[in-house]
Amino acid sequence: MRTGKPCGACHLNPAGGGDLSAEGAAFRNEMLSGGGTPQPGGGLRMLRFFAGLVHLVTAVLWFGTILYVHLLLKPAYAAKGIPRGELLVGWISIVLMAVTGVILTVFRISSLEVLFHTRFGVLLTAKIALYLVMVSTAVLVTFVVGPRLKKRQGIFDGRKKDLTAGELSSFDGKDGRPTYFVYQGTIYDATGSKLWKGGRHVGKHQAGFDLTEALPMAPHGEEKIAPLPIVGRFIETGEAGKKPFHEKGFYFMTYLNLFLVFCILLIISLWRWW
Repeated sequence: MRTGKPCGACHLNPAGGGDLSAEGAAFRNEMLSGGGTPQPGGGLRMLRFFAGLVHLVTAVLWFGTILYVHLLLKPAYAAKGIPRGELLVGWISIVLMAVTGVILTVFRISSLEVLFHTRFGVLLTAKIALYLVMVSTAVLVTFVVGPRLKKRQGIFDGRKKDLTAGELSSFDGKDGRPTYFVYQGTIYDATGSKLWKGGRHVGKHQAGFDLTEALPMAPHGEEKIAPLPIVGRFIETGEAGKKPFHEKGFYFMTYLNLFLVFCILLIISLWRWW
């Protein structure tokens, strides 16, 4: 951090760590004798360790949730608005990442010169910028896009049997409404099922959606769906090309976050192995 030199300047192993070269030993002695930034004491070292642990665990949970939603549940899971639980977890993660990130940066970066003129500092700056972009998308989804998505509800009409995606969205099992979902073009009624209380199945799948792609990932097969009452047919209306601007923005930001996660993981890989 102080010299901007590669690890091989002080370590016998070019990748860093292990035995020191003569130059590395001299630099270490200079630091220990007070010629450099003093190393943190026991209490500060514990703080740094705890902050790093919380930072890492939060990152794993946050990134893991993003990957899970995109690769398994699909973004359509939240197309009617982000559930309150997911929003709470997301914002707690954002705050923890910010607090622990600041603590770790203070321990690691001694000046702006280190931040902008060393390899570690430049990568850290890029990582912070990506984090801020993710926070910006979270703000937009929470306070702008999310409320608009929740308002996009189909007109509830219990007499209709064949439903479009917009009409199906009203049968979400909430506030006394029936619990409908689609599987392979057929609309099923899960209102009386104990596994669909409140319109959600095992806490993951929300009623009012086409869940055809979700079944292959489930621990059961079609035998759990077949006994449910059939309501009617699912009408494909080509709505995918006519989504309102805020819904298109929602899908763009979800896939942008997925891309940013891979970028941050790339930076971490460059820190450790490049």
